[in-house]
Amino acid sequence: MTLIDTHAHLCDPLFDPDRDGVLERAGSAGISAVIAVGEDLKDAERNLQLAAAHSMIRPAAGLYPTFLDPGLAAGMRDFIRRHRDRLAAIGEVGLDHWLIKSEPDWEIQREIFRSFIELSKELDLPLNVHSRSAGRHAVSVLLEASASRVQLHAFDGRFASAMPAVEAGFFFSIPPSIVRSEQKQRLVKRLPLSCLLVETDSPVLGPLPKERNEPANVLIAIQKIAELKGLSESEVMEAVAENTRRLYRI
Repeated sequence: MTLIDTHAHLCDPLFDPDRDGVLERAGSAGISAVIAVGEDLKDAERNLQLAAAHSMIRPAAGLYPTFLDPGLAAGMRDFIRRHRDRLAAIGEVGLDHWLIKSEPDWEIQREIFRSFIELSKELDLPLNVHSRSAGRHAVSVLLEASASRVQLHAFDGRFASAMPAVEAGFFFSIPPSIVRSEQKQRLVKRLPLSCLLVETDSPVLGPLPKERNEPANVLIAIQKIAELKGLSESEVMEAVAENTRRLYRI
């Protein structure tokens, strides 16, 4: 049985000195693939380059929701269309109400997010969604737009905000930071195992806040999920692997 890290920033310069070693450690930990997400066109291009050099990497392309530029969004959509056959997902995209505070800017975020949801439906690609401090709002936009293949990465909302997404068949990816996050522990206790994925969000969201995170640490998320749900690690791994296969068709 193998695992997939469903959200990592392997294009980050922090990995430049030892990216090969990072991937070797991931393989040794039983990870078969890493969904390499991006935040802008530079990241998207870099992810394609990395995927050409490393068979473990599955590239994604997206525009981080703090980029409030419809022109940049249009350029990213064009890039995704051109490279659709090489991409595993559209991401990361979504909403961010932690860094972006004003309602007019939120509306720009929503319009850009909607455009990527429509693109996801057009191209039949999964959405890898950022929703920091905006979980309820992101779920609402996804449901209004009839999104279907959805991963909510590192969801920081309450279970009540997550429930409509669970009912819609969306997935929630859990990072290793669950070991130090009471919010994520509460959420995982109540979420069905059938909607859980694992991620690292490398190089951040690791088990220790000031240390670089890497894909091998998805095993830490597996261990904590198993503890919280009173299951064996193998049961969690089997369920997570099947959930990932269903969403990503890998």
